Amino acid sequence: MVTEDALKNSRVAVVDFSTFLDGSNKQGVADTIFSSFKEAGFVYILNHGISPEQIAKIFAASKEFFTQPMDVKELARHPPLGTHHRGYSAPGREKIIQPNSMGDVEAPRPAVPDFREHFECGSEESTENPNIWLPDGALPRFKESCLEFFWLCYDVELNILRALAMGMGLEEEYLCRFHSVPDEGNMLRLLYYPSVPAEALRNETVERISAHSDYASITLLLQDDAGGLEIEDPHTPGVFRPVPPIPNALVVNAGDFMKRWSNDTIKSTMHRVCAPPGLETSDGMIPARYSIPFFCGADPNVVVDCIPGTWDAERPKKYEPISAGEYVRKRQAVAYVDH
Repeated sequence: MVTEDALKNSRVAVVDFSTFLDGSNKQGVADTIFSSFKEAGFVYILNHGISPEQIAKIFAASKEFFTQPMDVKELARHPPLGTHHRGYSAPGREKIIQPNSMGDVEAPRPAVPDFREHFECGSEESTENPNIWLPDGALPRFKESCLEFFWLCYDVELNILRALAMGMGLEEEYLCRFHSVPDEGNMLRLLYYPSVPAEALRNETVERISAHSDYASITLLLQDDAGGLEIEDPHTPGVFRPVPPIPNALVVNAGDFMKRWSNDTIKSTMHRVCAPPGLETSDGMIPARYSIPFFCGADPNVVVDCIPGTWDAERPKKYEPISAGEYVRKRQAVAYVDH
């Protein structure tokens, strides 16, 4: 059970979103979300509209998928090109590469791969990134469960974008108008971190996910109770603070595209997944972990400029206009170690 002290230590605001949804405190919720995005780049969202039963269902589908033999999971293998983010990726296949402040990748590829596996899908209407599923009959109802949850997340995304727009003093639908094509801009990812020797993590011969920032607009994250998510303290570079799981809560963070779009008003905070202290078992292993992020991207063909109100004569624009598709494709293309 997460403690009040642990939440305070994370320095991430906790917001009851029900009062935005029912209209009783829309501006107050909007202001808190925007303030937390400016301060920490993250916010907890409670009562977001996805029920505990729906959350339990998608975690069950995820666990059923990852317990399949490798030769079954590989029937939906992720393509070698990082620009087609769909299907199954085995441990070590993807490696997070962190770009510089302009979105360019200059750093050499790290030698230690991330020890995790994942499955990614999007809308069935996508033509640029068609889904890659297991053959019919291999895992009944898996496809239906993923697609159902994808659309639940998209509805939540739009509501959070409405709140963020209001917090920024914009018309409520301002950001939603740039996120109207879920077929291409959004992705659901089921993540599994296998049990791993604690010594290997301590010696840094493997990592779960190394420190990175996300690259789209916002990310919605569900965690199991294993913990391990940490974010960099915005006031103390290099110091990471745990963001402990709250049952059925979403952890929402801004990505690099939102940071750029807001002229750096909103933070896109570095975060990572480590092994929480106290979880090591008697045989020296760190237990497995499951999480489910939903990446929310702007419409690929829309060119965006800095958001009104984030720049003026004293604070000029830092970035040139860019399309979301161009920005995201550049980031995705370097993510795979076998392309």
